[in-house]
Amino acid sequence: MKKISSLGYTSMALLAAFLLSSAMPGDQAITKEGKTVVVNTTTIAGDIKGYNGATPLKIYISNNKVEKIEALPNEETPKYFFKVKKAMLDKWNGLNVNKAVKQNVDGVTGCTYSSDAVKKTVARGLEYYKKHK
Repeated sequence: MKKISSLGYTSMALLAAFLLSSAMPGDQAITKEGKTVVVNTTTIAGDIKGYNGATPLKIYISNNKVEKIEALPNEETPKYFFKVKKAMLDKWNGLNVNKAVKQNVDGVTGCTYSSDAVKKTVARGLEYYKKHK
């Protein structure tokens, strides 16, 4: 009986990992929590930068309406990003996705880069939802 070398085991393990990963959804940007669809913008909007980097969000959508938007960990200055979260994230709540994409939300004075990044990230997340729901 032939012995399988450690290289053989490594090759088989890599093949198994590849096959498993190809069977799973690609970027995990859309998940479900009960009847609510959650769009995680970490992978789909990583190129949109605030003052210090990306501003990833989770967008909760139920019955084609935005329920809430949550900020995920980011590199923005905490005291400024807190202002953005407080003033902006609930402005899309209750809106139909099509209206929410077009919603013109005012930014926060002194937090222009972060505000702009949040608006663009929300729009990207909602567009992604519309294409992949």
